Amino acid sequence: MIKIGNVNLDNGMPKICVPIVGRTQEELVQECRYLQGKIYDVVELRIDFLQKVTELRAVGEALATVRSELPASAILFTFRTKEEGGETVVPEAYYFDLIRYAIESGNVDAVDLEYFRNADAIQKTVALAREKGVTVVMSNHDFNKTPSFEEITDRLIGMKKAGAHVAKLACMPNSAKDVLTLLRATENVKSQYPDEPLITMSMGKLGAISRISGEVFGSALTFGSAKKASAPGQLEVTMLQQILQALH
Repeated sequence: MIKIGNVNLDNGMPKICVPIVGRTQEELVQECRYLQGKIYDVVELRIDFLQKVTELRAVGEALATVRSELPASAILFTFRTKEEGGETVVPEAYYFDLIRYAIESGNVDAVDLEYFRNADAIQKTVALAREKGVTVVMSNHDFNKTPSFEEITDRLIGMKKAGAHVAKLACMPNSAKDVLTLLRATENVKSQYPDEPLITMSMGKLGAISRISGEVFGSALTFGSAKKASAPGQLEVTMLQQILQALH
């Protein structure tokens, strides 16, 4: 059973992940406290929003702050690169420094690792994460279009072969057919790996249905917004939880 912290990413109703996108320590504290009383399973710390993200000391302070505010929460550490829709441009070497720093910190339960990065660095980072008991969510994002059925399938399977505990793909639909392509590909890969979790979503308003249909097509986790969304099409977390409960 693959877990993020104590959260099982099993089949059934998708778990809910809430991104926090504070730019300062104060904003991070506010966002963490805003989550009090909300129903969610995982918190994603989108560290690329942090103003001082190019300073490892500031990143360490942010990690310690979030862990202190949310001591019992499962935390996913993510630096989304600019190429895949993130906030900040950094050299690729520093990108991997950040992820390894988070793994070594002891303050995160999972890290996001982008699939289209240096293969050798990915292999070393996956090995470190496994050694430290940190879950690897390997990801790919396309904010412009939806890849073909074959491309989505190949990428998700490629992530698994690269050592991911969880394979994740998000893309932007330009038609209803694009949403169906994403869902079909998710079902196809899930049928080949029935006991391994996937995370997929079609973004924007058009793709909102993909954020609540994981139980049918095989996506184990969905993202809901709290104070601020981190990607287009995210539903507010309380509304998302109510919809999932009703469908379940």
